[in-house]
Amino acid sequence: MRVLVAEDDPGLRDVIVLGLRDSGYHVDAVDRGDDAIDQLKWYEYDVAVVDWRMPGAEGIDVVAWARRHDRPTAILMLTARDAPADRIRGLDTGADDYLVKPFDFGELLARIRALQRRPRGTAGPVLEKGTVALDPATRSVSNAGRPLALTATEYLILELLMRRSPAVVDRKAIAEHAWADETDPLGSNAIDVQLSRLRAKLPSAGIRIVTVRGAGYRLEEA
Repeated sequence: MRVLVAEDDPGLRDVIVLGLRDSGYHVDAVDRGDDAIDQLKWYEYDVAVVDWRMPGAEGIDVVAWARRHDRPTAILMLTARDAPADRIRGLDTGADDYLVKPFDFGELLARIRALQRRPRGTAGPVLEKGTVALDPATRSVSNAGRPLALTATEYLILELLMRRSPAVVDRKAIAEHAWADETDPLGSNAIDVQLSRLRAKLPSAGIRIVTVRGAGYRLEEA
């Protein structure tokens, strides 16, 4: 599961990021609201933890942007603003939950787990290419109606390629989407190994992963 943390307080941001990573989450972190919007433009996050007051754009603006553009990410707002009017505004804008500072990290984890269980009406549609169907809501993949067993990394790579198809996806984007630390695969042949395994599972799926020399990879219908 991938989480975006948008918090301008470096101390608090580090605590949240380290705690989430220790709990098994893949985490990206930014300290500006406009950077949070940029991340949401390009990557699919299961949950975003968003501070209300940030430079660049306020958290409420990040929420409004995500809902205006039908992003399926569940959003948990963090703020010191605890007045009922603030809570109402945050929730009405599209936040899924609201946690007031200071907070217990255990409660933050529990709320994130609850957001994972909660179905979202804005969940993205099933992605279909060739005979492959990928359902982001259930994280399941099928080929011609039969379940296709993929590892978590293979799933994330296929999801990114299907969402971007027919555009070319570079190696850095794949690394950022499918690995917790994108520097690990970029310094090895890990991406090539995962793509090779993924290709081997799609021999009769009506799609192919094409290598675009010097640019990246593209998913095409065969």
